[in-house]
Amino acid sequence: MEESPLHPFELHNYIPLAFGGVDISINKAVIIMWVVVALVAFLMLKAGSARQMVPGKLQSMAEMLVDFIRNIILDTMGKDGMQFFPLVATLFLFILFCNLIGLIPGSYTVTSQIIVTAVFASVVYGLSLIMGFMLHGAKFMGILVPPGTPGWLLPLMIPIELISQLARPISLAVRLFANMTAGHVILGVLFGLAISGGLLIGWLPFVFTIAMNGLEVGIAFIQAYIFTVLTCVYLGDAFHLHGHDDHAH
Repeated sequence: MEESPLHPFELHNYIPLAFGGVDISINKAVIIMWVVVALVAFLMLKAGSARQMVPGKLQSMAEMLVDFIRNIILDTMGKDGMQFFPLVATLFLFILFCNLIGLIPGSYTVTSQIIVTAVFASVVYGLSLIMGFMLHGAKFMGILVPPGTPGWLLPLMIPIELISQLARPISLAVRLFANMTAGHVILGVLFGLAISGGLLIGWLPFVFTIAMNGLEVGIAFIQAYIFTVLTCVYLGDAFHLHGHDDHAH
């Protein structure tokens, strides 16, 4: 009997735990998240503690990452957005390392769980709403009216913009979840074909498996980048309301 390609996404509790009726059991996804947090913290602390005039490989990589994330924030939110650098950097590095570690055979792709991506997307979108109302008050509702919209179009445009706003956290969560899940399903199918095909024809899907792994590394970076950019765009809208700098009382 062939194994389902969705089998790698199943989670089994190693240590069943509950608190106040909420399941907080320890499973493979939880352990991988702990590993990612520990690995990112170790690498960043290691890079920061060994700062030199002539940077080594780790310091160079850390500096490139910091510049990369800083440029994303400045391009989408401007200087005001730098106060969100710790949040944006944490999100990017956590998602990136979750995606990459998930490519290791026997590991687990945390970002293939819709509940994980949904929590990230909800926090980001909720934060953008809080920031918007804190900065602009009731004027933040003006985000539902694109600049230059004539008055007679408002009854049509406001519902459309409202649906667009409500779709933001959904699309943010589903995009990351779907891309990471689809890639690993294809890898699982190809690997299964390579094993069942034997030496005679199994080499062909095996070659595709190697090529797909290389492609998945690129997708891991791209998906972390897209999630980070959209996070900055949503937070930037809270600052600038359709690109107008009329915020900040």
